[in-house]
Amino acid sequence: MRVLLCTLPQKTHFLTMAPLAWALRTAGHEVRVASLPQFASTITQAGLTAAPVGREVDIDRLDTAETREEFRRGLPGPYRIVEEPGQVDWADLIDEYEGMVTWGFKLYNMPLIHDLVAMARQWQPDLVLWEPFTYAGPIAAKACGAPHGRLLFTMDVFGVAHEIGRQHDLSLPEEERNDPLVDFLGSFGARHGFEFSEDMISGQFTIDQLPESLSIKATGLDYVPMQYVPYGGPAVVPKWLWTPPEKPRVALTMGISATEHFAGYTFNVKDILEALSDVDVEVVATVDPAEQPKLGTVPGNVRVVDYVPLHALAPTCTAVINHGGFGTLSTIALHGVPQLVLPFHFEGPLLARKLAAQGAGLALHSDQASGEAVREALEYLLAEPSFETRAGALREEIRSLPTPNEVAGQLEQLAEKYRP
Repeated sequence: MRVLLCTLPQKTHFLTMAPLAWALRTAGHEVRVASLPQFASTITQAGLTAAPVGREVDIDRLDTAETREEFRRGLPGPYRIVEEPGQVDWADLIDEYEGMVTWGFKLYNMPLIHDLVAMARQWQPDLVLWEPFTYAGPIAAKACGAPHGRLLFTMDVFGVAHEIGRQHDLSLPEEERNDPLVDFLGSFGARHGFEFSEDMISGQFTIDQLPESLSIKATGLDYVPMQYVPYGGPAVVPKWLWTPPEKPRVALTMGISATEHFAGYTFNVKDILEALSDVDVEVVATVDPAEQPKLGTVPGNVRVVDYVPLHALAPTCTAVINHGGFGTLSTIALHGVPQLVLPFHFEGPLLARKLAAQGAGLALHSDQASGEAVREALEYLLAEPSFETRAGALREEIRSLPTPNEVAGQLEQLAEKYRP
């Protein structure tokens, strides 16, 4: 098959797509990854073939400080409906939805659509896979007559939110219905010779990389479970990781979002490290170089590093303190390590609560993450054996899911099933 993967130039989104792209390649399929030209080097660095489409756009400039802070607090509108479906002011939600479509989806996707459609019509892929923010993907798939599916980079807050909102919209008289995303996608359908269909929003099928205990799903969608495989880009394992730690090792890692997209961390890293200074553990803290001068002199039981590949660090740890990002949390869970999650971004708080409910860790919102609170939570995490037991159960749940290699075989069948 010819398989076209479509992504916005968002590194964290793309990294979750790479393992399935490799599996498709090793299964003998031809794979291209389409994104804006400035993202081509990230794609090729992962050993994949880039298909640059559209014009150069500074995606970060499309975000306002207000928007970034809303995402930082947790799920923004309209996705917050997933957490509070019975407590929604529909007028406010519709305003938020229109804002997301106008200032998010349209601005991000418009630079891609024209070239992506032209490339898809010329190349004629047998299957198109797209991440949930790249609506240019289903537009191109429909334009060239290819089956298509979503490849999730986290829990499906997108499909669930749309399902709730769509049910409300369809309950209204026809003259009062208002779905700006349907209007947006439908307008490109009319331009390229096809009619809008619901699969343009949620895919003809959806690949979910979370185990059942951590996922949320919309009803009526065709979900394809897939085991998460860690990939964080080019990595080097430092020599000090070769030697097992003499004391229980605790990692502190807060991902790249805090410093690449926001104005630093939401809690005081220095206070946390000092609070852990007399706990009988070895702490490995991955801290952005720009933030390290704020730490001053670190305690003797702390090793501060710029970066360590998490899939190499996590197996050596007794516990990991982290921000609850999908890739970070999933990598730690894959190795059966208990987690103390200090979420601060988008789905992080919800995902952290799901993890805590499963029993594999604790959730403490980063707004409340004082040094004393983190120390108290960590000591409980280390002392209570049930966390290790439940983390082990979560590891086995993840490893029971089909691997990307196995899903690659399923995709051949799905492409045939959904072929127009």
